[in-house]
Amino acid sequence: MRDVEDTAQRLVIEMDNRPDLVNVRGAIQGGLVATLIDIAAGRLAGNVSGAGNDVTTADMNVHFLAPIIEGPARAEATVVRAGRRLIVTSVDVFDAGRDRLAAKATLTFAVLERR
Repeated sequence: MRDVEDTAQRLVIEMDNRPDLVNVRGAIQGGLVATLIDIAAGRLAGNVSGAGNDVTTADMNVHFLAPIIEGPARAEATVVRAGRRLIVTSVDVFDAGRDRLAAKATLTFAVLERR
């Protein structure tokens, strides 16, 4: 994975489509797409949670819309709402090679005091 953009309200990361990451139809495995989503959203939530806080995934809803065949898979995470206890994010995943929306997700993160 590599960073493409990292700002206060948006994080974009990419993951290449490789033979060891695909299913029998040549698309990136759904579990890896979900992991890409969780990483992008989690990093963004961590950025906005404030100093001295950690975040943990409380809820993740993913809609798989199309296979990622060409790649790379590009996850674009944005903040929907950042509160003191919960941060809600949205992630769109594209098959960048085909410029096609492949998945849409909403994630909620619990904000925890760092131990």
